[in-house]
Amino acid sequence: MRRYREHVGYALEDAARVLECDRSKISRIETGQRGIRPKELRELLTEYGVPESDQAALVAIASRGSQRGWWHPYAGSFSEAYLDYVIMESIASEIMAYEAQLVPDLLQTEDYARAIAAAEPGYATGGQREDAVEAMEVRRQGVLTGTPSGSSGSSGSSGSSGRRLWVILGEGALHQAVGGPGVLAGQIRHLVQLSEDLPGLTLQVLPFSAGAHAAAGSASLAILRFSDAPSLGVVYVEALSGGVYLESQADVARYIRAFALLRASALSVADSVRLLRDLGGLA
Repeated sequence: MRRYREHVGYALEDAARVLECDRSKISRIETGQRGIRPKELRELLTEYGVPESDQAALVAIASRGSQRGWWHPYAGSFSEAYLDYVIMESIASEIMAYEAQLVPDLLQTEDYARAIAAAEPGYATGGQREDAVEAMEVRRQGVLTGTPSGSSGSSGSSGSSGRRLWVILGEGALHQAVGGPGVLAGQIRHLVQLSEDLPGLTLQVLPFSAGAHAAAGSASLAILRFSDAPSLGVVYVEALSGGVYLESQADVARYIRAFALLRASALSVADSVRLLRDLGGLA
């Protein structure tokens, strides 16, 4: 919102006049300290000259955040940054993810996710860990099948029919014995099954032989795109501190280029599945 405002040369006071409020409200909206009603959001975006398609996507994100979505019972299990991410993920039409050392959340088995939660220093109690595992399972159902547990209605573009998930997985993740050899073997077999069963999923393995690559400086990243607003995008770089967002068009474009280079460096889909089958004892 700040970028849109500054693009048209508006000061905080100018935006405040649009909503007939004080400048502190605009400042808190822009810094994420308070929400904004869809009607107010549209008024500001229209004043800023934002295209209708971009407005629709942004209003959908704001509306989802104010609804009682599947994530509400588990809000205490997520960092604030990660909670924002799953809300935006729920309406994204395309998710591009790279993981160097771990299987991405959306593709994890319950046993693998439980082992990850057990090692997470941010959870103070066993109850928090169990809530986190349960939340991840609900999230997986919502993103991969479009039918999260407890869903009470349509979620816009969040159904599996229109969503594309492209995952680049570092070969190291297939050797990191999360939960022990048995859990890892089950996880690898699960990846094979998902790659065969989900038409919206493209899974590639980045082999050790690729050497230095476009994302060598990052262990985990995700890019969200929105079909009705191709100029919009969000990059989420995960960190122990809770994650970092990049939203400028230049940053998003840079990460999309890096992801394209990763795809080129990775094994083909067919070769990736063959490697997974070999490692999972399915050859």
